[in-house]
Amino acid sequence: MIKAFRHTLLLVLSFVMALAVQGQITADPTNWTTELKKTGNNEYEVRVHLKLDEGWHIWSMNPGGDGLQIPPAVVLDKNPKITLVGKATEKGSKVSETMDGIDGIVHYYKHNVDYVQKIKVTGNTNIEGKYKYQVCNDNMCLPPKSKKFSLQITDATETAGADTGAQKKNDTVATTVDTAKAAAIVAATSTTDSSAKTATTKGEPKQQGEGNKSLLWLFLAALGGGIAAVLTPCVYSMIPITVSFFTKRSKTRAEGIRNAIYYSLSIILIFTILGVLISVLFGANALNNLSTNWIANLFFFVIFVIFGISFLGAFEITLPSSWTSKTDAKAGLSSFGGIFFMALTLVIVSFSCTGPIVGPLLVLAGKGGIAGPAIGMFGFSVGLALPFALFAVFPGMLNKLASSGGWLNQVKVVLGFLELMLALKFLSNADLAQGWRLLDREIFIALWVVLSVLLGFYLLGKLKLSHDDASPKNIYGQDYISIFRLFLAIASFSFAVYLLPGMWGAPLNGMSQFVPPLGTQDFVIGSGTGNNTGAGEHSTANSDIAPVKYVEEMRIYEPPVVKNLGLVTYFEYEEALAAAKKLHKPIMLDFTGINCVNCRKMESQVWSKPEVADRLKNDFIVASLYCDYDKKDLPKEQQYYSKALQADVVTVGDRNEDLQADKFGANSQPFYFFVDADGHKLAEGGYGYNPDVQRFVDHLEKVKAKYKELNP
Repeated sequence: MIKAFRHTLLLVLSFVMALAVQGQITADPTNWTTELKKTGNNEYEVRVHLKLDEGWHIWSMNPGGDGLQIPPAVVLDKNPKITLVGKATEKGSKVSETMDGIDGIVHYYKHNVDYVQKIKVTGNTNIEGKYKYQVCNDNMCLPPKSKKFSLQITDATETAGADTGAQKKNDTVATTVDTAKAAAIVAATSTTDSSAKTATTKGEPKQQGEGNKSLLWLFLAALGGGIAAVLTPCVYSMIPITVSFFTKRSKTRAEGIRNAIYYSLSIILIFTILGVLISVLFGANALNNLSTNWIANLFFFVIFVIFGISFLGAFEITLPSSWTSKTDAKAGLSSFGGIFFMALTLVIVSFSCTGPIVGPLLVLAGKGGIAGPAIGMFGFSVGLALPFALFAVFPGMLNKLASSGGWLNQVKVVLGFLELMLALKFLSNADLAQGWRLLDREIFIALWVVLSVLLGFYLLGKLKLSHDDASPKNIYGQDYISIFRLFLAIASFSFAVYLLPGMWGAPLNGMSQFVPPLGTQDFVIGSGTGNNTGAGEHSTANSDIAPVKYVEEMRIYEPPVVKNLGLVTYFEYEEALAAAKKLHKPIMLDFTGINCVNCRKMESQVWSKPEVADRLKNDFIVASLYCDYDKKDLPKEQQYYSKALQADVVTVGDRNEDLQADKFGANSQPFYFFVDADGHKLAEGGYGYNPDVQRFVDHLEKVKAKYKELNP
């Protein structure tokens, strides 16, 4: 009897374990609770508490990164009795670090996070709202969800109606973040728990490991910017004058060195205070959020074009002379305050040269959280102030200092070309955000190639600007260039040659984070030519298979590896089935996401391998079904309620997500499922994130064998 019981128990346990292995629907790892707290007369706080299972995370409201990380949102329904007070805040153990595949420092929460929205009411009422979110772990991201909540106010004092103007103003503010963004999918990410060091709510450091490393790189980049600013005419010409002033006016050499060091420390203090003020006034991530906004990017584009043209000599940018006069009047050696105002005078006078360097630095520093601007400005000021202290300690080196002259103007011109190239990056950011397609990849690269070539010709002396000095002559009276300029010219031309293949679809991995995505490129050599089986059918051999209307929009998001392989992808399940029937091939359904980092890793690390690429291109129909594509609503008659998702299916992304959950029992990306032309499964389970190339090849071979067995 006991033996029979053991056998039965073993069978039951085996069955349960089998279900656990086969089941691919991942349970929601979040636990949400809401509460209402009264803080004053008719003043309340709506508090939403989130508890995350171990190993999962959710983005911060200010996620940082490259602008593709979409934050969660808590949205309160409109109510004439409720007025929002400011924006919602978040509290928890925030992690700030770098992640593979994401530019800049990202911010997210693990374990617990609270969202608080302050409100004022004019009487008892019900609060209706919802929170939208998506959570990720180190292997996958779950589809976004939206849950409703309701709270009731029963102890408010009835007052006159709320000011409608104020109400409308608060309604437009949204609640937690931009509602349009909140409806989009949170970017899929990967993170290694062992490397993510979180801060505690007791005030322990919030940035550890990679976060500190990123801030160190920010400091070093800013230090380099400060040293570069020294070589501009506004600053360089001041070094001998200022150092000589301290050494000659001081009673002793030691006093001169001390005053020069005070002067250098004052420069550092001024810029660091500027960085701290920026952090305090604009918040931890306001600069980064601003840098990812399309309007702000257009503004930066215009500003950098103006600075670039100014550096090329078209005009001079200066601050009001009254500012200089007021600070200069208070300058002197009698006190530290006087020396401080001398340093402030330098900062103001040199603005036309340092401004174009400080501008990009602040954009970069904005990705470093609340410490970023302060550290960035500190690093910049150290590099700027270093020569003044160095030459004061070793005044004899002033005799070896190269005299001011035409070479300083050449430095400005070089910086002018770099400013124009950087300006195009800002225009590209705005163009991608709005989908204007004004600055597609090949146009962007062409402009950078032209600017690099022009810079090379300028360095060789073949291009002259109106304010350039006469070229130096050798002993034979011939023009010549220095070895340093020659090497700079070589670097400039080499950069142009490196960029040139990108005009025809080369991935340019070293510059991939700067140039627009390959999906914006109209022509990629070797792609869509019809030379390979499976390549080019989408527009030629399959012309009778109607492509989806939004296919051109989706092409923008295609990863570089797809076009590099000449691989054709479909974006509709039904379209892929039709292609499979015509071409007699099995289908690989690629459930993916526009912002899915792990999806991009699988494509670049696995798809790109020859043994995988050949099989995908020649033996399979590939359908990339983006589960976070929300830019295309389905026609009203095609919208429906999904039992699998327990939500309305409204967008194309919703439909893909429902297909994955309902037909294949999975809800994470990336995930690959294999079917035949009739939609029958060719493998019991799918294939999730696993960058093991051989394992993926083995899975493809099993699918091919199964397809041949069913279709002899």
